Amino acid sequence: MKKCFSVFAVILLIFFGKAQNTFALKLSDAALSLTKNKVTYDPAYFIIKYPNGDVPADKGVCTDVVIRAYRKLGIDLQKEVHEDMAKNFSKYPKTWGLKKPDPHIDHRRVPNLQVFFAKYGKSKSTEPKPGLYVPGDIITWLLPGNLTHIGMVVNRKSADGRRYLIVHNIGKGQVVEDCLFKFKMTGHYQYQK
Repeated sequence: MKKCFSVFAVILLIFFGKAQNTFALKLSDAALSLTKNKVTYDPAYFIIKYPNGDVPADKGVCTDVVIRAYRKLGIDLQKEVHEDMAKNFSKYPKTWGLKKPDPHIDHRRVPNLQVFFAKYGKSKSTEPKPGLYVPGDIITWLLPGNLTHIGMVVNRKSADGRRYLIVHNIGKGQVVEDCLFKFKMTGHYQYQK
């Protein structure tokens, strides 16, 4: 009986590992597909529909890359973050002086996504070891001037083949770049609903 249980446990681990890997690769592909669209960096506040709202397709910021990649896989982070903030508002940063959740902007703020991914996803090491970062992972950084930033690890390698690249929007639109360790890393997450 014990041996049978062990074999079953191994099969489950393999199955779920492959399911996660398949999801992560699809998420990576979704992020890479975004780089084909011309997007102007625009941090303006937009009134958007809820759920499944998005800023104009030709505009966006770093968070919109992550939001759009997940949306391509049927996951609406606008709805997920808003629902959690409505239930757990005190757990989210109050940096913007809000008194209640705002479904038009909350999911577009890096600190809110960090709280959400840490709570519902898997927090991973931020050690500067390239092997720890795999396609589909979400990375957050602190840029000069205390600006928060977010991007996604994708299934393309750097020119030297040592690390995966990042899809993000740091002002030049949705691009793929070798910038994993360029800034101070503040978070490393894996999220699959």
